Order: sequence, then structure tokens, then C-alpha cells
Amino acid sequence: MRAYNFAPLWRSTIGYDHLLDLFDAAQRTEGEDHYPPYDIERQSEDRYQISLALAGFTPNEIAVTAERNVLSIEGRKTEAVKKDYLYQGISARQFKRTFNLADDVKVEGATFENGLLQIKLVKEIPETMKPRRIPIGGGPDPQIEKRRAA
Repeated sequence: MRAYNFAPLWRSTIGYDHLLDLFDAAQRTEGEDHYPPYDIERQSEDRYQISLALAGFTPNEIAVTAERNVLSIEGRKTEAVKKDYLYQGISARQFKRTFNLADDVKVEGATFENGLLQIKLVKEIPETMKPRRIPIGGGPDPQIEKRRAA
């Protein structure tokens, strides 16, 4: 993969640090571990769902944390009884998976059922960012008409 130098952008932009850092981090994920497998689904215009396949884990062994613009999911296997496996195909190793969220994306909740962790996300657009209709005035301005009459 080709590496890009974002230094010229950092010199000439203000307030886009977070976006440039995301581009920079995306370049460094080539050798990243792909465990656990996950899906990101757009359910509607403003709703998303992240699903992680966590076979062998219990809800007590999983921590979901939302801090600023980062969603973190950590799994730590706490097995009290040592088992004697003949074959172990279900991975039960520790993991930490992080997702960068936009400023207006909030975590709505999480469920864990049948080995699948599902995290619901919602995009909450502030009132100031929503489109609004601007009324169009018609006819002469009453203030101007008063001054002309005087």
C-alpha cells in the first residue's frame, strides 16, 4: 500500500486535526489483527448497528465504553476451571476493538445474545445543523413606509 504524507495539510488547515489523524491511523492498520469479526450496518438514515461475533464469551467478560468520539469493546476471558481440550477452534483470547465515531453519533445501547454483541448507534443532528425553512417576506417593509410618511 502506498503511504501518503499529510504534513502539508496539517500546515494549512485548522480544526481538521481529528480527520487527518483518522487518515493517518487508517494507513497504519495493514498488519492489524482482525479478531473478533464484526459487521457495521446502516439501518436507516440516522441509525447504525455494530455486531461483533464473540462466541465463548459471557456478558461479564465484555466491556463496552464510549468516551468522546471513540467506542471501545474489550473482552477478557476469565476461566476459573482449566479445561483439557482435544481441539480448540473457538478463540477465547483477549481483545480490544475501537471504532471512531463522528461528533454527532451517540451510543444508544448494547445487547448480547447467542454470542453476538450488538451495539446500537444513532446520529443526532443538532437543531442548528438541521435544514430550516426561511420565510420570505412580501410587500413593503412597514418601518420604511413610516419613515417615508414622516
